[in-house]
Amino acid sequence: MRTAIYPGSFDPVTYGHIDIIKRSAKMVDKLIIGVLSNSSKTPLFSVEERVNMLKEVTKDIPNVEVTSFAGLLIDFADACNAKIIVRGLRAVTDFEYELQWAQANRAVRPHLDTLFLVTNVEYSYLSSSAVRELARYHGDVSLFVPPYVEQKLDEKLDSKENEHEQN
Repeated sequence: MRTAIYPGSFDPVTYGHIDIIKRSAKMVDKLIIGVLSNSSKTPLFSVEERVNMLKEVTKDIPNVEVTSFAGLLIDFADACNAKIIVRGLRAVTDFEYELQWAQANRAVRPHLDTLFLVTNVEYSYLSSSAVRELARYHGDVSLFVPPYVEQKLDEKLDSKENEHEQN
């Protein structure tokens, strides 16, 4: 069975991520989306919330699983019996960064290959941080995220505003 992992923070998941998920899922028998739990970052959504959002937006893709992980990507790949790491590339700067990691991962785990997918030009400018910023100021994010994710963004940001007003 050809298993790949698609790791990321997905805070929140965007149409750009979903494009990479759909395309890479067609290339493998099983695609495992790994939601990174990174203690050095302060995400808007908890790991559990991000996993749940991804499960919802990928529920119609039968060979996709969603889970979380912490630690080294290569250890996560080994735990999943994956031989392929999927990465999306938006720009040259993404490539330079991802190439360094792909080479380092391959040096340590020669059985792991990295599959780079060029982002659909429609999403080449899109990032989770831009979506968060736009949503934070009540901008329209409907072009960038599915309705379910937009709803979760609204709920999260409304609750944060209410917390802030109470303090």
